[in-house]
Amino acid sequence: MLDKTGIAKRIAQEVGDGMYINLGIGIPTLVANYIPSHLHVVLQSENGLLGIGPFPTESKIDPDLINAGKQTITMMPGSALFNSAESFAMIRGGHVDLTILGAMEVSENGDIANWKVPGKMVKGMGGAMDLVASAKHIIVAMQHCSKEGASKLLKKCTLPITGIKCVKRIVSDLAVLDVLPQGGFKLLERAPGISVDQIKNATEGRLEIDGNIPEMQV
Repeated sequence: MLDKTGIAKRIAQEVGDGMYINLGIGIPTLVANYIPSHLHVVLQSENGLLGIGPFPTESKIDPDLINAGKQTITMMPGSALFNSAESFAMIRGGHVDLTILGAMEVSENGDIANWKVPGKMVKGMGGAMDLVASAKHIIVAMQHCSKEGASKLLKKCTLPITGIKCVKRIVSDLAVLDVLPQGGFKLLERAPGISVDQIKNATEGRLEIDGNIPEMQV
């Protein structure tokens, strides 16, 4: 089973050279620390920053530099700061190649619920709906099951929907899965020490398993 760092390391392997990438709140922000140094990528934050670097060491913390989750960050050489209207114009214009988001639920059709739990106070959904509607490729970082052990990869989402049929790939603490065009999850990799049967038992939605499933390399 992967911890949050392990999930971020595995997702970093999905990053391609030259990509413009938006990192969502939570586990996705950790991906910035594990992008291979030989790749040239540009990380974007919807609060108005292009060119996010790794998280700062304590001596380099600047309280004026934050991401959309209000975490302190660093800036890469050549970075740019601008207002949120310009940032969302970039997102809505389809200029983000990859969006990495957290999720509370994902359905077998690729629907995502990641912004609201009924009965809990939230300040708003931020840029989630814009990101899932406009990104060219969406990867979800998430826990496979809830704290109570219930699957979060479902036939249908039960929480308020953020986007419909938009998720392409999921990296959970148990597995890497693709969402199939016709619906259903396809198991690609399993986390170290996790069996295929454990993943089957933890997945409510339809799960396709084809041949031997390799273990993740993280």
